Amino acid sequence: MNFLAHIYLSFDDKEITLGNFFADHIRGNKYKHLPERIQKGILLHREIDTFTDSHPTVRQSSRRLHKNYSHYSRVIVDIYYDHFLAKNWNDYSETPLEEYVEDFYDLLEDNYDILPMATKRMMPYMMADNWLLNYANLAGIDRVLNGMNRRTKNKSRMNFAILDLEEHYTDFENEFTSFFQELITFSNQKFISLCED
Repeated sequence: MNFLAHIYLSFDDKEITLGNFFADHIRGNKYKHLPERIQKGILLHREIDTFTDSHPTVRQSSRRLHKNYSHYSRVIVDIYYDHFLAKNWNDYSETPLEEYVEDFYDLLEDNYDILPMATKRMMPYMMADNWLLNYANLAGIDRVLNGMNRRTKNKSRMNFAILDLEEHYTDFENEFTSFFQELITFSNQKFISLCED
């Protein structure tokens, strides 16, 4: 899953949210110096990724893209799924997305000192272009896909993936909706077991 999903699947626990958000910027076990609850957020992130990567519905979404994007198809699906979460946000949260995102940016700024360097480098771009809020519209997703393509030096061709999203929009949305309900249940169980340890 992509950024918005990982933040949402932290169940409003601030320290878990931080770890769950920046876990991709932490290699191996290089997190032992962080507060314990942030460590648990990193572990939750990894559990979510493992569950997602092996799920048949996610694989079905990914297969639809594989011919054009090869191993990048899984990354593209993560971005698509964040789009559907943002677009249908009111189905998942009583807090308006704009307010939720602002609260998250405040959390990052309040904890800037402990963020990994890669997260610190990404933050200004993320906040200036308001990635999380703009996931809700196709223009925002198009910008993200173009940015990802530039980062791969145009090898991924991800800039064309907006066309695949538009062509198979209903299929991807239905797959997201079905999968995400299972992911919420799974993540909540992992959250509870991690926090009980």
